[in-house]
Amino acid sequence: MILVYIESNNGQLKKASLEVLTYGKKLSDQTGTPLGAISLTETDNALVGEYGASKLFQASDARFNSFDSKAFTKAISEIFKANGGTVLILPFNQNGKALAPRLSVRLEAGLVNGANALIHTSNGFIVSKNVFSGKAVANYQIHTDIKIVSVASNSIPSEKSPTSCQVIPVTTTLTDADFTVKFIKNELVSGDIALSEADLVVSGGRGLKGPENWGMIEDCAKLLGAATACSRAVADVHWRPHHEHVGQTGLAISPNLYIAVGISGAIQHLAGVSSSKTIVVINTDADAPFFKAADYGIVGDAFEIMPKFNEALKKLKAS
Repeated sequence: MILVYIESNNGQLKKASLEVLTYGKKLSDQTGTPLGAISLTETDNALVGEYGASKLFQASDARFNSFDSKAFTKAISEIFKANGGTVLILPFNQNGKALAPRLSVRLEAGLVNGANALIHTSNGFIVSKNVFSGKAVANYQIHTDIKIVSVASNSIPSEKSPTSCQVIPVTTTLTDADFTVKFIKNELVSGDIALSEADLVVSGGRGLKGPENWGMIEDCAKLLGAATACSRAVADVHWRPHHEHVGQTGLAISPNLYIAVGISGAIQHLAGVSSSKTIVVINTDADAPFFKAADYGIVGDAFEIMPKFNEALKKLKAS
């Protein structure tokens, strides 16, 4: 059985979970192998079936309300083994990055992180992913009996494939000793759209000269229905909160559209955003490294361009 690990937020399936369900369903159709899902928290059971899973293995344990990679690894591996799992698919998000290597060791499974295309099974089990900060694509073949793949965000659009889904309650052998992370408090991230889930992102850098000028970035994001982000330099001087920092040392993202305003494009920043489908760069420096990675670029002053850009978006929305 192909099993997909899914996550929810207040009972609502995350966008990344819909994507991995779609990914798993396409592999299921390709190989003729049944598809199931594993959830350790309360989730929308009906939606799991709408995206192709015929079984949902649902754990009910309040201790799973806080993420603990050690405990989650043990629980997922127990459910996977007990139900004849052969392929495990996870989202390549913060939690998935923590779980996949642990699960690989526990299940003695070959692992490919950050897959960006559907698996090829005509001649083995071949997984593609971006390498060298998105400058190339590598193909990996997994030879182990059990295989693990984590799927990069926005690599495959979520797609409904309704099927009858049997919800199967499960229990694990975990004890309190398995939970080593102490939950202190939960602080909600500000903003309408979570950066890790966003299809569209508008980002600003030191070229905006100060936090007081971020209004045009926020206005643009609201008009587009996008999330806001920033460079490390901006987060380090506290112009913007650190959870908006994208790049090699921040959050790696792969939205469909990434608009970079006043960001030069240092290699560390590019490493975190190079998987974006389309990159638009606005910068006064025509020699800024970011232009080499951009699909579209505007050489000019953001303080002149962004107000005009936002006004054009308003007119477009009104038409």
